[in-house]
Amino acid sequence: MDAAHPLIATIGLGLLYALICGTVAALVRLPPIVGYLAAGILLGPHTPGIVGDRATALELAELGVILLMFGVGLHFSPAELLAVRRVALPGAVVQMATATALGAGVAHLWGWSWPAAVVFGLTLSVASTVVLLRALTERNLVSTPEGHIAVGWLVVEDIAVVIALVILPGIAGFLGGVAVPTFALQFEVLGGAGGQLGAAVALTLGKFALFVALMVPIGRRVVPWVLVMVAHLKSRELFTLAVLGMALGIAFLSAKVFGVSFALGAFFAGMVMHGSGMATRAAEQSLPFRDAFAVLFFVAVGMLFDPGVLLREPGAVAATLLIVVVGKSVAAIAIMALFRQSRAAVWTVAAALAQVGEFSLVLAEQGIALGLLPVEGRDLAIAAVLLSIALNPVAFSFGRWMAARGGRRAGAAGEEGPDGQASGPTRSVERS
Repeated sequence: MDAAHPLIATIGLGLLYALICGTVAALVRLPPIVGYLAAGILLGPHTPGIVGDRATALELAELGVILLMFGVGLHFSPAELLAVRRVALPGAVVQMATATALGAGVAHLWGWSWPAAVVFGLTLSVASTVVLLRALTERNLVSTPEGHIAVGWLVVEDIAVVIALVILPGIAGFLGGVAVPTFALQFEVLGGAGGQLGAAVALTLGKFALFVALMVPIGRRVVPWVLVMVAHLKSRELFTLAVLGMALGIAFLSAKVFGVSFALGAFFAGMVMHGSGMATRAAEQSLPFRDAFAVLFFVAVGMLFDPGVLLREPGAVAATLLIVVVGKSVAAIAIMALFRQSRAAVWTVAAALAQVGEFSLVLAEQGIALGLLPVEGRDLAIAAVLLSIALNPVAFSFGRWMAARGGRRAGAAGEEGPDGQASGPTRSVERS
């Protein structure tokens, strides 16, 4: 990699490799995402040839996450988010708890300590923002009821990850990891790990509540006004700059001032722009940027992957993948069925969440930095990210097949009963 121009080299080679590998994948009837991941592996340090700058690639990938969440927010109003809270909130909590418990149990069987096992399980509990949104967008499901549930589910997971990232440094010393004195002193007056934990959660939720309280009323007045003023200038590039500037600026400020994730800040930026009357135009003009940086996200994930882990620990990789693809899906199916959602919604949400991504890598890196997670945990998490993303289109195809099969059964049951006569609604009409 050209050390003098890492940004240009990373973007240029990343997109070029992605174009070649994505085209080959499409030609053999594989999802282009598989090609993008393969491009990242070719640019990574574990394969011969040019080695890309991973730090630069991850920064670009973060831009992709921000822009994709902003795009979803453009089509998502606060009312729609609140409408799915009764399903998305308990669903996300139960699914994350299930995946964490499964991952922790398996890791403890490998001989890991309980703190390391729990952190590992937590890395497997969070779905990928980029993969979920790309999958819903490609199938025109973002604006459907099941799409709203999946996005609301994702927002709850984002909030949970932010809380986890704040809590872990504060309790790492009590779990046998690296202590963080500044955090401990900040809450010393509360006494003990329990006080620190409660204070950390309260502080994080308080910051998030303050962010929402300021963002929604103020943003819904300021952002539309700015867009309308810029639109009156009739300059396409100025309007695009206004859209991207507010998306990235709000995301950055929300992370630095309120402690929420970049993705969550961008999502709320899009939501407040939703009511401006300019949402459609903003979505159209930011679409090329969202697509390009989403591709770079997959390339960055591929660059982190060491294919050797498949040979060194095939059993551990298989167990980790089963937790992500099967364990999380079964939990989602049970929760959706409990809330009496449609069969199509049940299988769509289960397939959309049967993967892990960018936040898994963030949690793994913090776990290693705090001395709570062994390096093997990161390798297994990256393997789960890569393989679950590659298998996600298969999960969607299976989900659609199961939903269609259920629909055919329901239709057949309504047409003819076991005695050969019409049943269900038809028989009721005849009786009347």
